[in-house]
Amino acid sequence: MSNWRKDHLGASSSEPLKVIIIGNGPSGICLSYLLSGYTPYVKPDAVHPHPLLQRKLSEAPGVSILDQDLDYLSEGLEGRCQSPVALLFDALLRPDTDFGGNTESVLTWKLQKERAIPHVVLGRNLPGGAWHSIEGSMVTLSQGQWMGLPDLEVKDWMRRKRRGLRNSRATAGDIAHYYRDYVNKKGLGQSFVSGAVVTAVEWGIPEPSGSGAQDPSPLFQVSGFLTAEDQSQQPFSLCAHNVVLATGTSDSPARLGIPGETLPFVHHELSALEVAIRAGTVTPDSDPVLIIGAGLSAADAVLYARHYNILVIHAFRRPVDDPGLVFNQLPKMLYPEYHKVHQMMREQSILSPSPYEGYRSLPEHQLLLFKEDRQALFQDPQGLHKVFGLSLVLVLIGSHPDLSFLPGAGAHLAVDPDQPLSAKRNPIDVEPFTYQSTQQEGLYAVGPLAGDNFVRFVQGGALAVASSLLRKEARKPP
Repeated sequence: MSNWRKDHLGASSSEPLKVIIIGNGPSGICLSYLLSGYTPYVKPDAVHPHPLLQRKLSEAPGVSILDQDLDYLSEGLEGRCQSPVALLFDALLRPDTDFGGNTESVLTWKLQKERAIPHVVLGRNLPGGAWHSIEGSMVTLSQGQWMGLPDLEVKDWMRRKRRGLRNSRATAGDIAHYYRDYVNKKGLGQSFVSGAVVTAVEWGIPEPSGSGAQDPSPLFQVSGFLTAEDQSQQPFSLCAHNVVLATGTSDSPARLGIPGETLPFVHHELSALEVAIRAGTVTPDSDPVLIIGAGLSAADAVLYARHYNILVIHAFRRPVDDPGLVFNQLPKMLYPEYHKVHQMMREQSILSPSPYEGYRSLPEHQLLLFKEDRQALFQDPQGLHKVFGLSLVLVLIGSHPDLSFLPGAGAHLAVDPDQPLSAKRNPIDVEPFTYQSTQQEGLYAVGPLAGDNFVRFVQGGALAVASSLLRKEARKPP
């Protein structure tokens, strides 16, 4: 990795790279694996439990999945994702997992270096991306086996590390370690640059080559800085024929937009509570911590605070039984701790006594403002105002992708350019079987930016991008 930095990041490179991947989380890692020459084939003796898919797979024996028609293969598949390619790749890797089965993957992987496409993966953190910034003891939402990447199952990795899955799920710390280990075990490290912050991506039509022929694809310029071990910042500027956005959506926490939200006791990340508890500034004798939000991050904060006997006020705008709440969509057997929080939300409202000492919920309450003396003013469903004294506030109402490095912060790339970019409601508009932007040739988006929000499904986007890039390479004249 150091040689790559010396050769390419120290000064602008005149030779454009084939591909730059921005983001080194699960999406970026999986795409790097596929671009490094690791090629998926159906095992000769494999029989897929989905009869239609099995028939289609048997029509092209010995042909790599990357070279087949992804549209055709994915037709007719159904599951917990809107992306047909994501459903296809998940079905190949985990054939009957949604039905409680444990059929092995029908894929086998061959390292074919002649098929590799040179690429660079730029990431702020170590490989694994945002997983390194999550409190390590938090248990993953998805089952541990669903967090795995191709050809290295999480359960096998954890067995070798002498760790175990809790309720079939792993801790965030284990998963972050797994992703970093995956890059090393698969020999991908030479393509990864950690500590790289991208500040600008620009594109235009390239200059004609010396032969007079012109490559019709646009050329991208990616600029930013690399943070060295001594914390000094080294600028870099790279050119590439293709850029893949794989930055996830955890960069920019969503805000309430109310007076006092910038006061020092108001935070937008769970880590602020961890720091306060470690420092002793929040204790069981303090005023309550206010946690705002009705999603899993807020539930994690409630669980964390109650583990340390910290008093909690939990406020959210929706009714407890709103079918849109994530708690109403999770199986109780798999997620007992989240259903415990949901039960607390329901039973321990400010209006009714309940057995959960130290916790109080405020359903359907709207927060109006924060005061400098650590008070919060609410309006209840009846329009009455209530004031609470607090030690600390956590606003955990989701996050937005930070695409400030793109022209116009990438707004024109969204499905609805007039609305804010959102992983769940308004992702980047991509072609479904290539994940290339519908607005800009050569620009791809994978993972939450393209609407795929679970690790088991982000890998389909990587498959689509790798297939598209390989086809581009095959079309180029020798």
